[in-house]
Amino acid sequence: MSAQQEIARPAPITVPSIVVGAGIGGFIDGIVAHQLFQWHGMLTQLYPNTTMDNMQLNMFADGLFHVAALALVLVGLFMLWARAGRGGWRWTWRSLSGWMLVGWGLFNLIEGSVNHHLLQLHRVNPEAAYPLAWDLGFLVLGALLVVGGTLLARSDSPQ
Repeated sequence: MSAQQEIARPAPITVPSIVVGAGIGGFIDGIVAHQLFQWHGMLTQLYPNTTMDNMQLNMFADGLFHVAALALVLVGLFMLWARAGRGGWRWTWRSLSGWMLVGWGLFNLIEGSVNHHLLQLHRVNPEAAYPLAWDLGFLVLGALLVVGGTLLARSDSPQ
């Protein structure tokens, strides 16, 4: 292979897709669990939503969380755009979707391990009869997304 061919070879989309998927996973968590179901805010284990001040603090922390999720999506999209500019490679929906699912799963595993268990900032569903089961289910979902996404991404090669 010549040096020219080596330079022209397009970069894989694995990392950018994972970054986008992690941001989307953050949005799904924040929108569904925080806003629609109102199970928790980012800091509800430390500052329960029992006073207006605590509710405002949790809403502000949720907003920062969404800014971080948006930053991940934007960074991942710019990474994809940079790779697309190299041309010569048609990415498949399986590759893009699969690696995005991996990103979502990694988001669940990292956020769930750190915020739910290590720092104990909030629980997935603190009002449930067994809140720990919801926290563990969040981690199991993350692992399933990583495995399923990897299998999907690897089931189809870009052409």
